[in-house]
Amino acid sequence: MKPAAELISPKPSLKEGVKTPAKIGEEEKTKSSLVKKVDGKIPKKAILEQVEKESLLQAKKKVGVKKRRLIEERMVQEDDLTDEKRPEKEGELLSRPFKPFKKKLVLKSPRKTEITVPKPIKRIIRIAEVISVGDLAKRMSVRGGELIKKLMDIGVMVNINQAIDADVASLVASEFGYEVERISLDHPELLQRKEDRPEELQPRPPVVTIMGHVDHGKTMLLDSIRKTNVVDGEAGGITQHIGAYDVQLENEHVVFIDTPGHEAFTALRARGAKVTDVVILVVAADDGVMPQTKEAIDHARAANVPILVAINKIDKQNANPEKVKKEMSEYGLVPEQWGGNTIFAEISAKQKVGIKELLELILVQAEVLELKANPNKPARGVVIEAKLDKGRGPVATVLVQEGTLKAGDVFIAGSQYGRVRAMLNDRGQKIEHAGPSIPVEVVGFAAVPDAGETLIVVTEEKLAKQVSLYRQEKIRAKELSKLSKVSLEELYEQIKKGEIKELNVVIKADVQGSIEAMKEALKKLSTSEVKVHIIHDGVGGITESDVNLASASNAIIIGFNVRPGPKAQILAEQESVDLRAYSVIYDAISDIKKALEGLLEPTYKEHILGRAQVLQLFNVRKMGTIAGSLITDGKVVRGSHARLLRDNVIVFDGRISSLKRFKDDMKECTQGFECGIWMENFNDIKPGDIIESYEMEQVQPRLS
Repeated sequence: MKPAAELISPKPSLKEGVKTPAKIGEEEKTKSSLVKKVDGKIPKKAILEQVEKESLLQAKKKVGVKKRRLIEERMVQEDDLTDEKRPEKEGELLSRPFKPFKKKLVLKSPRKTEITVPKPIKRIIRIAEVISVGDLAKRMSVRGGELIKKLMDIGVMVNINQAIDADVASLVASEFGYEVERISLDHPELLQRKEDRPEELQPRPPVVTIMGHVDHGKTMLLDSIRKTNVVDGEAGGITQHIGAYDVQLENEHVVFIDTPGHEAFTALRARGAKVTDVVILVVAADDGVMPQTKEAIDHARAANVPILVAINKIDKQNANPEKVKKEMSEYGLVPEQWGGNTIFAEISAKQKVGIKELLELILVQAEVLELKANPNKPARGVVIEAKLDKGRGPVATVLVQEGTLKAGDVFIAGSQYGRVRAMLNDRGQKIEHAGPSIPVEVVGFAAVPDAGETLIVVTEEKLAKQVSLYRQEKIRAKELSKLSKVSLEELYEQIKKGEIKELNVVIKADVQGSIEAMKEALKKLSTSEVKVHIIHDGVGGITESDVNLASASNAIIIGFNVRPGPKAQILAEQESVDLRAYSVIYDAISDIKKALEGLLEPTYKEHILGRAQVLQLFNVRKMGTIAGSLITDGKVVRGSHARLLRDNVIVFDGRISSLKRFKDDMKECTQGFECGIWMENFNDIKPGDIIESYEMEQVQPRLS
């Protein structure tokens, strides 16, 4: 039997750890209060009683905990009972199964989603002229699919990326409880040219454009005036770009613009830029009036600019200035010596004969025009040409029209903006400012601007950037929904609306006789509501210059037995110019007459498939001439309509009966391949001819 000391104070285990002296003292005090010592020894009976008491205390604690749990469980169950309260006996408490205590859960009813209506000021959407469907849906906080569905309900078929105008946006936004407010970010006050007071105006140099036929001496004349050698720097001796030069004379200075023909001149005018004050028309004394000479006259007259004729190459043996004067008088340019009002000057650019007299005549013409501008204001100008320089970035040649352009000025040029970081004159010298009529090369554009855009100096770069981004978005939206300028199908509707008072026409034909007949017939079609005005006519195929002129003058092009070249066709589609080709003159007259009366019924439209160039000819018995050709554009299809073009003039119109590649019959032949083409019932084919394959597709009438 173990001693009593071991029973009362057992040895500490590893889990209990070592007891501190304070704890041991407390335990001894507790034991001394419960157990009484007898003669210094603890009796055995007292030890047993002590053990029983401790076991009873532990049992009571367990029962108390159990009862407490049962009481709490009972309270929870009584709370869960709704109406009925069952009386329970005390003995039934122990018979219930044990469940762990859970806190009472209070289930809250879910709150319904409340539709918050924004304040009225937040339900107004401010947009410019157009807005994309996706952007409108985002601003109204609706799904794109729902917005597209509403647009389809009102008859507008668009996708999420397409743009709609402000009227359609206002209509569909009202379906969602929004109101559209149209705003303008273009700041039209910047575009308006403010009139200057007479005392603010000062004389400015005249701006002269040199035009004429190829190789008639335009650049040689400018070279003689500047006493420099521009010609040697050009590829092949032909001007390949626009040049603007400030030429200093004895008392005055004149600004000259040298253009490659008249295409650039018309491209500038097509953008609404009236750049030049006087046109010098250069005509070779030994060559006379040529097709481009006549075109230059038409372009200058369309721009309403005075013409000064310079008869060049009078030093040649076969020169005949009187013949040139006679030919020019047939086009309405009658010399002053003959009682007219056109100034003529006889010069030799190569020998530098008559150059001084020509410059004096230019200054006299400038005095008559009384050219003045205000240099003391923010500058405005026109972009003559623009390019991307590898070292300097976007660079543009700008002709200042009014005000003074200074280094550091912030400007807007069409859809681009920038700051003048550097300015160079025509000699490559760096300058700090440029007044009216002075051409300068400007460095500092954000991107390459378009030729003909108006450059306007503004006060803040933030404003310039805002207007630039808005205009870029407007151009992008315009390309998405591009409208045609004028077409025969819509002519009658535009006449009724009062949009068309004059129908401008460009006529191109294979021979001069056809042009005269067409002009006489069209002039008789003029009515009290609309006048038919022929702005240009010429012999030969339809060129890019004709399309540019038609685009600038809002005209239609009529071709008689001629066809447009591939580039002219693409340009006509880009500029939305109505281009029509006829082989019977009465069909052209009938179409225009019906268009004026509102009776036009177009039924077929021509669709070009491709073009092939004849390289070599093969004669085959029982068939005739086979044209060995290279497909240069698109594809050539067997059985399709085809016409044979020689210098863009129609020689034959028929069908392609056979198409072979080597010995294999082909249904079609695509670009880059060679093939043999046999045209039905025609053998007069020559190397260099163009075979144009096309098909006719039916078009529904566009008028109601």
